[in-house]
Amino acid sequence: MFPTGLSSPNPPPPPTQEARPAATDVKPDSGNITSPKKRKINGSEREDTADTISPSPPKTLNSSSSSSSGSPTPLHIQKKLRFEDSVDFIGLDVKMAEEAAAAAAAAAAAAAAAASCSNNKSKAVFLTGGVGHHANGLTKTAGSGTFSNSKPGAAKKLVIKNFKEKPKLPENYTQETWQKLKEAVEAIQNSTSIKYNLEELYQAVENLCSHKISAKLYKQLRAVCEDHIKAQIDQFREYPFKFSENQVFYVITFKADHFFLNAVLTDALDSVLFLKKIDKCWQDHCRQMIMIRSIFLFLDRTYVLQNSMLPSIWDMGLELFRFYIISDLKVQSKTIDGILLLIERERNGEAIDRSLLRSLLSMLSDLQIYQDSFEQRFLEETNRLYAAEGQRLMQEREVPEYLHHVNKRLEEEADRVITYLDQSTQKPLIATVEKQLLGEHLSATLQKGLTHLLDENRIQDLSLLYQLFSRVRGGVQVLLQHWIEYIKAFGSTIVINPEKDKTMVQELLDFKDKVDHIIDICFMKNEKFVNAMKEAFETFINKRPNKPAELIAKHVDSKLRAGNKEATDEELEKMLDKIMIIFRFIYGKDVFEAFYKKDLAKRLLVGKSASVDAEKSMLSKLKHECGAAFTSKLEGMFKDMELSKDIMVQFKQYMQCQNIPGNIELTVNILTMGYWPTYVPMEVHLPPEMVRLQEIFKTFYLGKHSGRKLQWQSTLGHCVLKAEFKEGKKELQVSLFQTLVLLMFNEGEEFTLEEIKLATGIEDSELRRTLQSLACGKARVLTKIPKSKDVEDGDKFSCNDDFKHKLFRIKINQIQMKETIEEQASTTERVFQDRQYQIDAAIVRIMKMRKTLSHNLLMSEVYNQLKFPVKPADLKKRIESLIDRDYMERDKENSNQYNYVA
Repeated sequence: MFPTGLSSPNPPPPPTQEARPAATDVKPDSGNITSPKKRKINGSEREDTADTISPSPPKTLNSSSSSSSGSPTPLHIQKKLRFEDSVDFIGLDVKMAEEAAAAAAAAAAAAAAAASCSNNKSKAVFLTGGVGHHANGLTKTAGSGTFSNSKPGAAKKLVIKNFKEKPKLPENYTQETWQKLKEAVEAIQNSTSIKYNLEELYQAVENLCSHKISAKLYKQLRAVCEDHIKAQIDQFREYPFKFSENQVFYVITFKADHFFLNAVLTDALDSVLFLKKIDKCWQDHCRQMIMIRSIFLFLDRTYVLQNSMLPSIWDMGLELFRFYIISDLKVQSKTIDGILLLIERERNGEAIDRSLLRSLLSMLSDLQIYQDSFEQRFLEETNRLYAAEGQRLMQEREVPEYLHHVNKRLEEEADRVITYLDQSTQKPLIATVEKQLLGEHLSATLQKGLTHLLDENRIQDLSLLYQLFSRVRGGVQVLLQHWIEYIKAFGSTIVINPEKDKTMVQELLDFKDKVDHIIDICFMKNEKFVNAMKEAFETFINKRPNKPAELIAKHVDSKLRAGNKEATDEELEKMLDKIMIIFRFIYGKDVFEAFYKKDLAKRLLVGKSASVDAEKSMLSKLKHECGAAFTSKLEGMFKDMELSKDIMVQFKQYMQCQNIPGNIELTVNILTMGYWPTYVPMEVHLPPEMVRLQEIFKTFYLGKHSGRKLQWQSTLGHCVLKAEFKEGKKELQVSLFQTLVLLMFNEGEEFTLEEIKLATGIEDSELRRTLQSLACGKARVLTKIPKSKDVEDGDKFSCNDDFKHKLFRIKINQIQMKETIEEQASTTERVFQDRQYQIDAAIVRIMKMRKTLSHNLLMSEVYNQLKFPVKPADLKKRIESLIDRDYMERDKENSNQYNYVA
């Protein structure tokens, strides 16, 4: 009968090197000892008959039967007892039972008491009188003395000495016992019932080990196991091998006719049956060895454990199975081929018996041939499979589809490791898949599909791309290079094309938001990608010098100008933050400053600023980015506007005190010339009422501030006129030039272009623009003959009495606010002129500090100090100019060296 709970093929844990009492080898003597012994009690000596010891071996296996049939005949050995003053045990060497001895509580009382004695050597033992078996295993005659007869208060001592002669086993005991054990082993191997009690078999092994028969017993057991395993190999050698491996793969690959295909399917079925037979053999072997080891446990934990060169009973079974079964070339080849075939079928999408694979691969691991026999071939087959698959799918599939396939393959292989492969295979297996499906196609994947993914903003696919490339060595670096190239290429199409100037800044802002979102979501906020993006933006945005800076200033102006109702204050603040990010990338920040200052002046002077808070917020951002020197003039413009308000309050009080009559309300803004843009003064013919008011203000202002000079800027003036039409009264908010033109029609009905020019004194180009805004715009208060969009020589203008408009106050200054190409060119020219002064100042500072410097070093230091790009030719011109003006000179001995002239 097989005990329950032993069906698992997994080996029991190896026995620990626990401390245990050494077994005493007892040699059988020629006969029993019958010599009398002396016993001394209370100082008197007497001769006693020989006491006998009846050893009963401990029982260590759990069993419902307490029978001791088949045990050796008890040996009667005479011992001498001598009582002294104290109780001590000397030289008692008793064998401890195995840990399972606790279950055999029904063992002989003499053996249990002996074990108890050996564990408590310092404990006093009192012997009672009478005849019988005592706890110490000694038999005492009725006439022997007892402790109760001793004198009161006297200390007694029990001394037990070693056997003088060893007991011997009965004749044929070893041979008969081994025959019983052999029958039990063979019954286990043949799956038949065992005739003997398991406890009895365990006790028999212990008895043999106790009499130094352990070595022989181990050899005999190994021989029985070896014979059994040898007999198993025949069933596998005779197993049919219909087709070779090459034929199988050839037929599957080239899709041969049905005959061969059926043959291959038969061969595949044959492989599965073979694997199942191997697995069953292995499972049976494991169960048998567990059962055998439980019987020979005492041998395994004493003799085998003390001999380090001997394998344990379990390991011995593994060695035999490995040597006679798996190491057979045909068996091993067929087993590995079958396993690889099953794995390949699973990779092709077929359902297979995964538990069979798990059991077989666990067998290879237990037999310690997993790496040598299976893993190497498995990795080679995997490498071959995925190398071919990667080449084929890269040509057949689009990048997103290919990436999902690679991710699916990686998940499948990871699941394979968890399900039935050994953990040691995980790292080389995943590395092989990553190398063949990703590492070999990094550049090809990016060249084929990265631009498409980025253009269409495929967030999920880009996230998967980054995750997969992060698994391959060098993958992130390759992706980073293509990322930089994409940003530069896409950004250059926005900046370089002049046709996109109107939408350049907004497209740059949208592109920046897009790449930021990709970095945050897809690239896991990788710092390398952030820095690469900044460098790429800085590169392409400066491919077209100065123009991006100008357009950014114009974009800010459009957002801060009155009438922009597209955004709330919070949205406007976020938009300004985004613009500042783009602003950081440009080199020509002085160009931005020039255009921004000019636009800010118009917003402040004409009252076109949407929000003073937004203006000051933008100013604060520029100051934080570029420093206080960059915004000092802009801050001065705001101060002038605030001071002008105070001055006008004082001027109104002055007018009231002087009792000066007049129905014209004058507002003057006092501008500090150094803070504001440079305006070309234009002399025009003002009405006498305006001239008189100017003189009054001039007298008032110079009376308060002596030593100052006022210069009137007629180009920046604006007025509010009251007009009467057939529809009714209207108020027209117009520029000073428009005012001069409209006032002429109070004196006449019709005027030509030349007459208006002569009467007003306005410059020709400015006058044409002014007349165009009055006669060709949305609010046409004048009528032009002939009708056209442009003003030509000889055109005649008259007042439009039929003018209609739904508003009472009408603004007619849009065309005047538009900046002409000439104005843009003049602003850019002023910036270049200022840059020359900055270059000269930088060169002089460097030469004053260094005194003597070579040409190359001077050029290098100038580039480091300047905040805008300079062409080498322009820098050489400035050096020559400074030499001509005696700020520096060429060295007389070395023409490539300059000396500072104090």
